[in-house]
Amino acid sequence: MLTEVSEFDACDDRILAELQRDARITMAELGRRVHLSQPAVTERVRKLESSGVIKGYRAELDLTKLGYGIRGIIRVARAEYARVVKLIEQTPEVINAYNVTGEDSWVLEIAVIDVQHLDAVVTKFCILTETSTAIVLNAPRENAPVLPARRENIKHSIQKVTGK
Repeated sequence: MLTEVSEFDACDDRILAELQRDARITMAELGRRVHLSQPAVTERVRKLESSGVIKGYRAELDLTKLGYGIRGIIRVARAEYARVVKLIEQTPEVINAYNVTGEDSWVLEIAVIDVQHLDAVVTKFCILTETSTAIVLNAPRENAPVLPARRENIKHSIQKVTGK
């Protein structure tokens, strides 16, 4: 069972990268790309799924083609946790919600049709507490592939200065 980062090998990394690129890939094609037999790659994927590393598979949608002209970010100040969670659950326009540290308690990503719709959604949260809103102009990076964390992959951009 894969539960610790140290248990991942380069083959698992390649499998995870390929599945994040195309979750609909066949096991035969996945095996070909990572240089494993179909049964071997199928077993590895099954282990990644059963250990919870792979939580599910989703379709990536184009929100504009679904009629949502605006994506926004709402930052929500401190408010009663249960009330915010309930409002999030009752607001289908909230596509991602994060309870965070810092000045704000919540960061919500929303998808709305237009400015009038944006105002209606933001108003729901303004009733609870202070909010601030930003409209997403573009997203040069979304859903970037993620591989197992390894300290040796950290690249420091600032070098320590020694007093010699």
